[in-house]
Amino acid sequence: MEFEKFSDAEVLSRIVKGEKELYEIIVRRYNPALYKVGRSYNYSHEDTEDLMQETFIDAYKSLNKFEGRATFKTWIIRIMMNNCYRKKEKSSFKNEINKELKDNATPMYSDAGSGADKILQNRELGAIIENALSKIPEDYRIIFSLREINGINVAETASLLTISESNVKARLSRAKAMLRNQIENSYSAAELFEFNLIYCDAIVKNVMKAINEI
Repeated sequence: MEFEKFSDAEVLSRIVKGEKELYEIIVRRYNPALYKVGRSYNYSHEDTEDLMQETFIDAYKSLNKFEGRATFKTWIIRIMMNNCYRKKEKSSFKNEINKELKDNATPMYSDAGSGADKILQNRELGAIIENALSKIPEDYRIIFSLREINGINVAETASLLTISESNVKARLSRAKAMLRNQIENSYSAAELFEFNLIYCDAIVKNVMKAINEI
């Protein structure tokens, strides 16, 4: 499916008018962003996938409420963050949230056009960065995820977290200082928590099956 040429507004308008099958475009487009948010809360790969599916279904059910005052990316990330927060608050999960991530089988980065050496190097790099980020306080981890990994601007980050823009800048600066003690400055933030394409089809299949039953 060639979806790059369609804007969010165009796709969403057609979905709301009844072209439910086009929601696959939205799922594929925002799989990586939601995955990075979930992992920034220190959820495992499997729990993050569950939260992503829940978020996409919640968003679909609420498309008529999306007014476009913020970008769709910010809107759906807010839903994901709310779902992450609610899960964390559940007593059954409280003893798990602070466990060190151990998703050794989860590829952190993939580049189909790269050689084996480069793929291995990037995978190891992703693990190093992820491990370092998981060890800093959540307030700083989330700021880093939103600003540096997902590219959300200062104003929208402030809105998502209900803090001032100056606080966003200060926390981001502090987060970088914390990470600087763990990793080299040359590492790319975009390589954090990559959602490998081999997982994308499964998320799409599960979400589309769910919304087709709505």
